[in-house]
Amino acid sequence: MESKRQQKFSRLIQKELAEVFQRETTHLFGGSYISVSAVRVSPDLGLARVYLSLMMTPNKEELLQEIRVNLKTIRHHLAQRIKSQVRIIPELVFYMDDTAEYAANIDKLFDGIEIPPADKDYDTDDYIEDIDNDHK
Repeated sequence: MESKRQQKFSRLIQKELAEVFQRETTHLFGGSYISVSAVRVSPDLGLARVYLSLMMTPNKEELLQEIRVNLKTIRHHLAQRIKSQVRIIPELVFYMDDTAEYAANIDKLFDGIEIPPADKDYDTDDYIEDIDNDHK
């Protein structure tokens, strides 16, 4: 459970990193869309775990590695944005957030399920009557 202080700091980092990826570093990542889906900070605020959703890229693992290679540049841009609001610029650790991809796969699975039509001979009223009789 994060403290209010951690939650507030996480929201600040998330908002400002989103701006950094959208405005400052787009030239580094070849037009890929990078969304900051969540940030979790340590109790001492010295470490921020940043979860990224990567879109419009042929190879997500490669893009995540490229982001990690450019860590100093990204952290520098973040520092320029938040230095007047915080005492510490946290170390950043990037992770891929694949929840959107996971949800899309679940949707695809549901779309593939074929539900046979209801038996025309068996009416819903009959079903309710059967349940009522079972509970008597």
